[in-house]
Amino acid sequence: MRSQQSVPRLRSGTKASSQRSVGSGPAEFGISHRSATRSEMPGSATHSSLVTRLLVTLRQAQCGARHFFSSSIGGLLRTQGDVARNVSTCSSVTSTTLLQAQGGAPHSAFRTPHFPNTPHSSLRTTVISLLLALSPVSAMLLIPMDNTQTDHLKAYGIVYAMLKDGQKVFWCLNYRGGSFVANEVDKFELKARVDGVEIQKISAADWAAIIALIESSNMDKVTLEKAPKIAVYTPPSKLPWDDAVTMALTYAAIPYDKVYDREVVTGKLSNYDWLHLHHEDFTGQYSKFYGSFRNADWYQRQKMELENLSSSLGFKKVTELKKAVALTVRKFVENGGFLFAMCNATNTLDIALAALGTDIVAAQYDGDGIDPQYQQKLNFANCMAFENFSLQTDPFAGNFDNIDVNCVNTPLRKPARDFELFDFSAKIDPVPTMLTQDHSRVIPAYYGLLTSFNKDVIKKSVIVLGNVPGTNMVNYIHGVVGKGMFAFLGGHDPEDQTHAVGDKATNLELHKNSPGYRLILNNVLFPAAEKKEKKT
Repeated sequence: MRSQQSVPRLRSGTKASSQRSVGSGPAEFGISHRSATRSEMPGSATHSSLVTRLLVTLRQAQCGARHFFSSSIGGLLRTQGDVARNVSTCSSVTSTTLLQAQGGAPHSAFRTPHFPNTPHSSLRTTVISLLLALSPVSAMLLIPMDNTQTDHLKAYGIVYAMLKDGQKVFWCLNYRGGSFVANEVDKFELKARVDGVEIQKISAADWAAIIALIESSNMDKVTLEKAPKIAVYTPPSKLPWDDAVTMALTYAAIPYDKVYDREVVTGKLSNYDWLHLHHEDFTGQYSKFYGSFRNADWYQRQKMELENLSSSLGFKKVTELKKAVALTVRKFVENGGFLFAMCNATNTLDIALAALGTDIVAAQYDGDGIDPQYQQKLNFANCMAFENFSLQTDPFAGNFDNIDVNCVNTPLRKPARDFELFDFSAKIDPVPTMLTQDHSRVIPAYYGLLTSFNKDVIKKSVIVLGNVPGTNMVNYIHGVVGKGMFAFLGGHDPEDQTHAVGDKATNLELHKNSPGYRLILNNVLFPAAEKKEKKT
């Protein structure tokens, strides 16, 4: 049974506690800690004695007596049985083993956050750091993701290219904005420099110092292993708006495939690890543009194309096709897929799932009337993120529901607000921490057909990643469904505050350090993280 989570209580000027479960469905990320024994605690006699002996050995080794690395330290570790079981005997300690040594408790563990001077900041950290400093590890490549980075967005593309090439990359959570470290490979250093991405060579000693800092701080080191195969759900014909995710992927040179309704309902999603949904209406109401654009050429063309597609796939109405697509997307996540949705794909997906057994669409859209009993027939158990919401069924109204706080295309419009990212304990909550890595904790305001979520209708099992403090506006959420996970981000384009129908596409060359676009690309790399079975 999946453990339940609580939506963080949002108090003005405060951050959410990260002491909660994310659910036991999917495999976990990172390697769990073993609690230190009393004799290994910092400050204990055994700890101090062994550290002193290791430092002496380090000085001797640095003076040229390299044989101490395999003899003296090996003997020290063999006399410390409990330490030896975790660090391995020196004769088998290779640079690979050392580089893979990680911290990070399963993020479902209900424990206090990992901060300096806890038992986890133990002898193991010291041993690993000293051995790394001595080991014959070649130089590493550091891609900083703080304010020193010259192109944050293309940096993700460099990491993806490394993974595609079979390289492993360490994502250093909360270290300098969520920086990346990998083995030195000349072609990727060259590519980074050509692409204008800041990249630095660091020594084994530098890397050891970083690992020591990560172990003793609210940081973690997650191994990225395999480039995820990416699908973007997008119509084949051009519509008068753009998709921030496809622009980000294209700018970062991250490859993706386009899929739409035909590919979804014929089972093609099983070929992918990660699926993105953007400006899509899964209720079959054409984004509720009937009142404003029903006579526009693009609107009429979209309606005709979707009706023809529905008929060719055996559906009587577009609404029936979209329900089938929504259900297939949910099953994709249940089976272990990763879903990232933005704008009105977020709320309309859950509306379609709740309305599988009823008709909520007016005759202007599908040719027949609304089920008078639709409200009683809504099944919120089918939804991924929201519950107990109400619908706006007027075909001339520009909003769908009360999930959307801002109601941008209505007289009820509320201004978009800057939102803040929550801080999480990296070792306990690595998943939310990955999704919120950024060089800025404040994301500038931007609108969408859905701009922000109403916190009162968010399921208790969902984790809030970002919100507007002191309001009911939640902008970024994450949850678990079955074996998979999803993240929903409100708004249309993080660098175009009021992107309207017909506006030109955003030029990301002018926004290469966008903190909002970084949230998108965090989600792209998230499925690449090393998976470990949950330890209960």
